[in-house]
Amino acid sequence: MTRTIVASATKEIAIGFDQPFCVIGERINPTGRKKLAAEMAAGNFETVIKDALEQVAAGATMLDVNAGVTAVNPNETEPPLLVETLQIVQGLVDVPLSIDSSVSAAIEAALKVAKGRPLVNSVTGEDEKLEAILPLVKKYDVPVVAISNDETGISEDPDVRFEVARKIVQRAADYGIPAHDIVVDPLVMPIGAMATAGQQVFRLLRRLREELKVNTTCGLSNISFGLPHRHGINAAFIPMVIASGMTSAIMNPCRPQEMEMVRAANVLTGNDANCYNWIMTYRDHSPVAGVSAVPAADSAGARRRGGREGRRRASA
Repeated sequence: MTRTIVASATKEIAIGFDQPFCVIGERINPTGRKKLAAEMAAGNFETVIKDALEQVAAGATMLDVNAGVTAVNPNETEPPLLVETLQIVQGLVDVPLSIDSSVSAAIEAALKVAKGRPLVNSVTGEDEKLEAILPLVKKYDVPVVAISNDETGISEDPDVRFEVARKIVQRAADYGIPAHDIVVDPLVMPIGAMATAGQQVFRLLRRLREELKVNTTCGLSNISFGLPHRHGINAAFIPMVIASGMTSAIMNPCRPQEMEMVRAANVLTGNDANCYNWIMTYRDHSPVAGVSAVPAADSAGARRRGGREGRRRASA
């Protein structure tokens, strides 16, 4: 059984088909968050600290750490900022971390100070990226996220994305990196722009599990990009990808609806022994205050049935 081992200084986690779904908290990432980017660039880590603690409290298995605050001179600015952010986060929480950067110098700087066995996020199928990242993965003996795109970009053909994943796994083997240390991101397309996006990823996940025998991940919210009420789509997507073989996702654990689906899927796949985590999480759960436990239509039906029963008893 394929297992990818990640660890902090004090806690080891296995990502695998027979393990609870690995929730990688996405919040420590300034991309698209102007306020957070400005804070981090100014050396203010208050939001980083808040996000780290909240995500772990909400049930995150791991935390992704990204410090790409600017596209200006990232080779100079990103390494020291990523190191500082990583050190702050690993001093606060005991979960394993994912080092998230497209800058190889930043990844190596972070690996030098990382405790335990972090996940490197990420490498693509581009030859230049493979030659820069895979030696670091081998040198520091860490697992890596493999994103299924290459010099040609992101293909809309799932078979092409599968072949890119195969290429990365094979190239990693050339460096002595085993397949169980490759976590493939098959790339989730927005369902609002591509009607077959869901079907594509379900098929890809089954192939990646059965043919390459690798663990998988994704940016979960990509599926709902551009749609209203995105969290409803995300929540429905979670048990479907888990049933198809996905073993982790980079997502927001502070969304209760989505975390509930993760926990429910763990129960239904047999990866929550004796439903222990579900029971411990929800045993004191009660319906939202002011909302009847009986749907309105059922209540009305009950009143009608009660009225008929009363009239029959009276006539008797």
